[in-house]
Amino acid sequence: MRLGDLERAVMNELWARPGAGVLAKDLAESLPSHPAVTTVLTILDRLVRKGLVTREREGRAHRYHALHSKEAHVAETMNEALAAADDRESALSHFLGTVSPDDVAALRRILAAAPDGEGS
Repeated sequence: MRLGDLERAVMNELWARPGAGVLAKDLAESLPSHPAVTTVLTILDRLVRKGLVTREREGRAHRYHALHSKEAHVAETMNEALAAADDRESALSHFLGTVSPDDVAALRRILAAAPDGEGS
């Protein structure tokens, strides 16, 4: 799932604080662009509806938490992009042509260590 710039900035703040959660007011203060709290609340509501964030009541406010790790989100985004390809093998081949040799080596190690059929 693609995120807008402000959505990504909010998620990065939430991912940086796993388990602790964050109040909208604190998020607004910690973001480099210092958006209004109402803007941050709108973004958080959108992220809740997208299933990326959960909230729990804390007094009159809500504390927000990322539902999944950043790595899990990136993996889901990559899988969605691959699912959109008419020719998955060709898409994978093109992808491998764009990543660094270190990333290719990491993929080889991961594939070598994975049990047959894992990830399907």
